[in-house]
Amino acid sequence: MSAPPAGPCADCLQDYLSGRPVPNRGAEANRQAILRYLVGAKGYTPDDLRTDVRLQTQIDGQTYASTIDVLVIEATRGIWALAIKCVAGSLGSWEREALAAARILRLDYQIPLCAVSDGKDAVVLDTLTGRKMGAGRESIPNRRDLERLLGETALKPYPPERLEREKLIFRTYDVMNIHRQPG
Repeated sequence: MSAPPAGPCADCLQDYLSGRPVPNRGAEANRQAILRYLVGAKGYTPDDLRTDVRLQTQIDGQTYASTIDVLVIEATRGIWALAIKCVAGSLGSWEREALAAARILRLDYQIPLCAVSDGKDAVVLDTLTGRKMGAGRESIPNRRDLERLLGETALKPYPPERLEREKLIFRTYDVMNIHRQPG
């Protein structure tokens, strides 16, 4: 997570993982809510969670950089297991961006699951198939179920012949949504 701005922060939240102040912009309150939910209700530890994970890719010879709001790492094997896009507004309009991000974040394998959440609700998708696995915050797998699911999932990279197209999809949605987020 990046350092908070210098000086007093009039409109800040306390980051659940670090305890530091973070600007209350866009969907930050929703991200804090989902982090609390993952630890409190789903059995994850703060060590299982990463925020603002850098996504950097080459598109048409230029570097495009963005971030993934929350990444859940399966502790036993260190597998990047679940990428979560935290949003303000309709979840459906963000699903395709989350799916593309989970497919391109790593080159050696796709993040097996992705989700979109507004802190109160969520949609979980199977990254390999693009199919919706569940709706509602409770559809996010708990720590033990995620470990079991990963044991049954073959980790594989996104097909190289479709990778450039997926990068373009991600960038298109990401650019549009950056400008739509309040704050």
